[in-house]
Amino acid sequence: MKFIINALRRVEGDGYVTLNARIYSFLLWGLTNPRVLSPSSTLRQMIRIGVEALPMASLVALSVGFILAMQSSTELGKLGANAFIPDLVSLSLLRELGPLLIAIIVVGRSGSAVAAELGTMKVNEEIEALKVMAISPTRVLVVPRYLALMIMLPILTVFGNCIGLAGGWAVCVGTLDMTSSFYITHAVQRPELWDLYSGLIKSAVFAHLIITIACYQGLSVTGGAEGVGRATTASVVYSILWIIIADALLTGLFFFVL
Repeated sequence: MKFIINALRRVEGDGYVTLNARIYSFLLWGLTNPRVLSPSSTLRQMIRIGVEALPMASLVALSVGFILAMQSSTELGKLGANAFIPDLVSLSLLRELGPLLIAIIVVGRSGSAVAAELGTMKVNEEIEALKVMAISPTRVLVVPRYLALMIMLPILTVFGNCIGLAGGWAVCVGTLDMTSSFYITHAVQRPELWDLYSGLIKSAVFAHLIITIACYQGLSVTGGAEGVGRATTASVVYSILWIIIADALLTGLFFFVL
């Protein structure tokens, strides 16, 4: 274990892969020395990155639940198959739309904030000051944010799924004359545990991509305030791009292999 940690920490350079190697080294080191991970800093970042994003994520999830129920009722109603609307809403949220849309909201709100914050610190030479004091910026600044988002994004996804199901319930009960017991029974019984697990796996992968890209862009800022703006924009664009690519790859893996 010590050999692996030391090897990762000796990785040179400022690239994206190097940043990931440093993050993993401190995480492994934290298994033997918990003080390395700074629980208080991680908790603060969990509140800033995750808890404060809850209202926006809830609003998006509720809107998606409304949209899924209303759009599916238009076509399924023609076939007399409104009974399948709860199944469609629950499966779509758990497998795909819940993890993806919540991740995109977190990118726009929290990922951009992380990139801008670290970029401002880089421009103000605070990063260099930490290095001069022999304090690793990765350990102090990156790892708490990494742990916070890896914990909070799956939690936000589960909460968003519940809010989305509530939105579908409001449409089905309020406009389609469906009973609450019928909706809840079908929405809960139709999905399998794997549908929930696959969405959580996606959210964990998305969290890794969001926070590592945001931190990399922030720590790579050059050119003053203009560079901070470019890094913030790049973090959002690249995060969304790689989230969608990762979503397609994971969906294909789950569909063809598992």
